[in-house]
Amino acid sequence: MIYIIDHQDSFTWNVVHQFSKFDKVYCSNYYEIDEKRINQSDTIVFSPGPGSPKDYPLTSRIYKKFKGKKKIIGVCLGYQLILFCENGKIIQQKKIYHGYQSKIKITSKSNLFKKNKIFHVGRYHSLKLHEPYKSENIKITMRCYKTNVAMAFEDIKNDIYGFQFHPESFLTKNGDFIIKKILSTKRS
Repeated sequence: MIYIIDHQDSFTWNVVHQFSKFDKVYCSNYYEIDEKRINQSDTIVFSPGPGSPKDYPLTSRIYKKFKGKKKIIGVCLGYQLILFCENGKIIQQKKIYHGYQSKIKITSKSNLFKKNKIFHVGRYHSLKLHEPYKSENIKITMRCYKTNVAMAFEDIKNDIYGFQFHPESFLTKNGDFIIKKILSTKRS
């Protein structure tokens, strides 16, 4: 089962719809976490949402509790939240991307996708990861083709993945392929 934490975002039910193509999904509001169901889940997804990672301390606690024990996937705010928990600094970017399609390129650090492959993705964010960013396990695996801004990461050791873009957006070509690939991975 996939447990999705809704950070009160209008995109959450699109995320639920996408993930439900691959497994049973349970979604709850950030303020109403079902402890029994989250414990039973195989995968936890942190949804997009307004604000910044520091606004969601409960999700940070859930991340720290289940890191290395369950597959964890972050989308947009969820991506930022995972990086924030891993000592990443999340900052305002100069250009705001809301409903914007970008080309992103796969980096040589990806274990899941072919190096230099290009995806077209939907972006809806005003914050980004401040770089340089150093981590032993988290590898930046996708970058904006034009600006080089980090767009995705993989932590194969702990089975944690994140996307700054929205895989569920109609602006993201191959979004289902990306999610299916992540869900099919096994911890190394």
